[in-house]
Formats: sequence, C-alpha cells, structure tokens
Amino acid sequence: MHQHFDRLRLVALNIDGVLLNDTFSPVISNFITSRGGMYDAATERRILSQPRRVAGGEMARAARLDVTGEQALELYFAERDRYVAENPVRLNPGATELVGRIHGLGLRTVCYGGLDKSHFDAHLGALADLFDSPGYVCTDAFRPGIKEIAALFSLGLDEVLFVDDVARVAEAARELGVAFVGHPSSFQGKFMAELGVRHLVGSLDAIDEELLRTVDAEGAVWPTGATR
Repeated sequence: MHQHFDRLRLVALNIDGVLLNDTFSPVISNFITSRGGMYDAATERRILSQPRRVAGGEMARAARLDVTGEQALELYFAERDRYVAENPVRLNPGATELVGRIHGLGLRTVCYGGLDKSHFDAHLGALADLFDSPGYVCTDAFRPGIKEIAALFSLGLDEVLFVDDVARVAEAARELGVAFVGHPSSFQGKFMAELGVRHLVGSLDAIDEELLRTVDAEGAVWPTGATR
C-alpha cells in the first residue's frame, strides 16, 4: 500500500555502482590502459551497461587485442577476480537505509544488473526481504532493461523510477519518458548532465523521502534542450 504517491509504484535500483561499490570501471580501465589502449569517456560509454557480447568486443578493440569478445571477457573477469580479492565487493554507504526507506514508504523495490542472481544473493541476500519478487532481474539479455522491468511488474513506464550510475541507462530513460535519478561515477556525471538528468546524487542518503516525492510530483521531466 503506497502512501499517497501519485505516479510512482516501483523503484528499480542498479546493483553495481549504486547499491554496491563499482568493481567494474576500475578493472576495465586498467584492462585497456595496461595494454596500451586509451580509456576515455567515449570508450567507457561504449562498454558500460552493454550486453556482455557487445562489451567484450569493445574491450578487445579498445585494448588493441586480436581476440574475440568472449576471449576478452575471459581475460577481463580473471583480472576482476584478482582485483576483488584485494578490493572486496561491499555495500555502498546508505544502501541498506535506502532500500529500507523505499520499502517503508510503501513503494515496490527491485534490484537489477548484468550479472546473474548469484551476485545479488551473495552481496544483498541479507536485504532480500526488502525487495519485491523476483528481487533481482538480470538484464544482460536486454540491457538496459527499462521496458522489461516495468512489464515484469505490470506497470506503465510512468510508474517506475530507475536509479543508476551509467548514462546509457539515463539516455534510455529519457527516450522512454521514464523517471531517473543518477548516482554517477567517473565520466558518467558529465554525460548525465548533458542528457539533462535533473537529479544527480553523490550519496544514497540524498535519495530521501523528499526527493522521491519530488520525482513523483514531477513525473519524467526531461528538458527539451538537453544534448542528445
């Protein structure tokens, strides 16, 4: 039962970079630059929040490797395993409170990302009761997954708020007329600002009841003059 939200019924939270620390961008950057490639804003944009088959090919090209996308991904995930051994996956500050806050306001909540559900179970399993079934949606086959997640909950696009750290998701939200809050990392803040994202937060604590009600009142407001 929602507490007087006019539009919002569901908040969809990205897993890596929003609820969990980003253990992808640093590894991708090193994967490319350590092999003599250039990791810049344009490169990052071609790789992040893409299906694995696409991201692997882009990483191979950026790193100047004569391998298939699948082979590049094997190398990448081996490097990420080593990185995570020294830099463990952890909850971002305020993640537990954010999920509890959304749940307490009567809004439905779901988590999504490109890895399979075991990633969610391992790192967010303790919070599973605060998410609505199915709890986690793997979007690798249909990234960024905005339409699919809304359909999964039988909701209209105007009834869902997405929170993500990647501008490609913001761009898709803009094209679909979906409410969006950005929690950007690295180059993504610049891209989001160019897209006209109205609400950019530096901490999860900033996604408070006031902001959620502001988004609810505004709907998916995107300035017409923003860069596409």
